[in-house]
Amino acid sequence: MNQPIIAPSMLAADFANLQRDVEMINHSEADWFHIDIMDGEFVPNISFGFPVLEAIRRYAQKPLDVHLMIVQPDRYLEQFAEAGADTITVHYEACTHLHRTLTRIRELGCRAGVALNLQTPVTALEDILEAVDQVLIMTINPGFGGQKLVPSSIQKVRKMRRLMAEHQSTALIEVDGGVDINTIAELAEAGADVFVAGTSVFKADDPALAIRQLKEQPFIKRSSTMA
Repeated sequence: MNQPIIAPSMLAADFANLQRDVEMINHSEADWFHIDIMDGEFVPNISFGFPVLEAIRRYAQKPLDVHLMIVQPDRYLEQFAEAGADTITVHYEACTHLHRTLTRIRELGCRAGVALNLQTPVTALEDILEAVDQVLIMTINPGFGGQKLVPSSIQKVRKMRRLMAEHQSTALIEVDGGVDINTIAELAEAGADVFVAGTSVFKADDPALAIRQLKEQPFIKRSSTMA
């Protein structure tokens, strides 16, 4: 099992102390910053815009994993790349010409990601996997943090891992929603590589410790089952 990639979700950070929380992640064992962009139309919530993304970039010392939960994301790809995104993930459900969108993201020098809502089957990506650097499996209904993981999404991660193996894809599988110390090991066993954690990190008494525990838990769980 590879070391899990932990990407704390800035949606759960303290906006009044944003620089403090960015510095906490910089000095923690986290790997990426996960930044949700929501437009109030694709999902029923509104979050960061370009100024906040640029402010995070100014202090962040780790890659920015930008998740666009917006309609017609093609309109803003250049701006997100210029604002500092390392990965740009668009939703399958929001893109009319997905392959073209993913190709453009790569042309801008970013890693290309595609997200699937709960109802979208993994087979929807079968014909474009060569254009994808990571697949984000939503393990909740998108739009709000603090939700519990939908159990059926774990089987969806397994299906995605099998599909990638069949097509010899090296893309990463990312999961977003309900990731905590109680769910990360099973998600890792199912085949996930990247774990977005919001509430379980930022609402913890010691966020840096919570990140370390998330990083270690899949290995602890595996060791205990093999003993």
